[in-house]
Amino acid sequence: MGRLATAAAVLAAAIVLAAPAAAHPLGNFSISHHAAIRLEERAIELRYVVDLAEIPTFQELQEHGLHPDAGHPSAARYAEARAAALGDGLIVEADGRRLPLARHGTAEVVFPPGVGGLPTLKLGARYRAALPDAAGTTTLVYRDVNFPGRAGWKEVVVTAGGGVTIVESTAPERDRSDALSSYPTDLLDSPPQDLAARVVFAREGSGTAGAPREPGVDLRFPGAPSTAPGVTSSVRGDAGPGPAQEPPSLGATSRRDPGVRLLPDRQARRDAGLATLPLAAPAGIGVMVLALGAAASLGALHALEPGHGKTMVAAYLVGSRGTAWHAVLLGLVVTVSHTAAVYALGAVTMYASRHVVPERIYPWLAVATGTTIAVLGLHLLIQRSRNRHAHGHRHAHGHGHAHDRDHAHDGDDAHDHRHPHGAAQHHAHGVRPRQLLALGVSGGIVPCPAALVVLLGAVSMGRIGFGLLLIVAFSAGLAAVLILAGLLVVSARQLVARVSGEGPLITRWLPLTSAAVMTLLGAAMTARALKAALPGAALS
Repeated sequence: MGRLATAAAVLAAAIVLAAPAAAHPLGNFSISHHAAIRLEERAIELRYVVDLAEIPTFQELQEHGLHPDAGHPSAARYAEARAAALGDGLIVEADGRRLPLARHGTAEVVFPPGVGGLPTLKLGARYRAALPDAAGTTTLVYRDVNFPGRAGWKEVVVTAGGGVTIVESTAPERDRSDALSSYPTDLLDSPPQDLAARVVFAREGSGTAGAPREPGVDLRFPGAPSTAPGVTSSVRGDAGPGPAQEPPSLGATSRRDPGVRLLPDRQARRDAGLATLPLAAPAGIGVMVLALGAAASLGALHALEPGHGKTMVAAYLVGSRGTAWHAVLLGLVVTVSHTAAVYALGAVTMYASRHVVPERIYPWLAVATGTTIAVLGLHLLIQRSRNRHAHGHRHAHGHGHAHDRDHAHDGDDAHDHRHPHGAAQHHAHGVRPRQLLALGVSGGIVPCPAALVVLLGAVSMGRIGFGLLLIVAFSAGLAAVLILAGLLVVSARQLVARVSGEGPLITRWLPLTSAAVMTLLGAAMTARALKAALPGAALS
């Protein structure tokens, strides 16, 4: 009983404390880059850090057989091998000539905790390259081609050492993320996407060097001691001699020299909902029931956030004159499609990530969703426009004597006679099974990233069955909100019809307006998704 109470408290806290922020500030799929380039008289130094969120970290663990412990032997081997591979993706050119980068110091990897039982990964390495002798100015071009197409924070900073003057630079001298340890919250929705830089600089003795730019910049890499090899504390031209002023050592690397000292994350990482559930909770029927209930509740809370199909469902049910049964059926289709989408994306993440970048699937799924909604809305709009024209045509010819004889009965009897025909007509041209299926699939085909995190976390902990059940419960909670929204819309329409009768507002204008809203909503969703899906949208 004690264990059950503890688990209940933890699960309740997961619901109460759920916040809309993602576990990783840049999202569960993100891979962030930070490049700090230091210009010296005879060499350049590049300190490079990558920060992988939960899902790409899971992929790295699977692909490289990596144990998420910085002290494990596999971590050191991974860091050295990965740093070498990443170095191949860093292109540095001086006056059009590519400079060979040599590793300097040891690579470091740490595993900050994420959510859903998954770690994140941060790796840092240092590289150096000798600069060719040149008179006048030197033009340096830097490009980072690692992890193409991945979302994240991408930042390049360039500073100058003693005897070097930066004449022109496309990169700033100071970073904004403190080497990916503290992301500015005001830039999370539109993080920098800088993967390249161009710098024109002059060196002492070239005849063009002047006084270095002010103010002096602290060049110590965040967290590194002031005596770290190859690092000085200022860019002032009068800086005293130090390791940075000596000829660059591009040969054997000292194993005692840390290439980069990584800073721990100073930014709180929280996740809305499902990924906060304790997958490692003690096994038992009671705990499982509580967890499934919590997952369903979190799915319902997730559905209440903007952009989860409530307006779409309401517009369709009004435009097609749907019933309560149609609302329930629509919710069931959403549940099945969302669950299947999470399972499918999980399989892609685990087994096909080399060929498919999982997060690049999301925009195209959104394109399919928006297109489906727009097409269905346009179909309803055309159908309702035709019905309105036909209805008006019948009334136009209804002023003859024969029409009056049809209406010679009491109003109630006449209404009763006409209504069954109208209902049958609306049903025949209203909700169609294929439309309902297409709308339900489009409402659930874009999986929640938190659900994917939970699935992968369950896989990593060996609790796959439990994770699969949590996804089903989460999807059911999400669908329950859509069902409730649909039932409320259907009930409201029926109430208005009873109060005011089946007048023009109910029979013509309301369905027509709903179909138009649905069409515009789908078109807007498609346009926004295409902007994210087209090549170059995630990078600049």
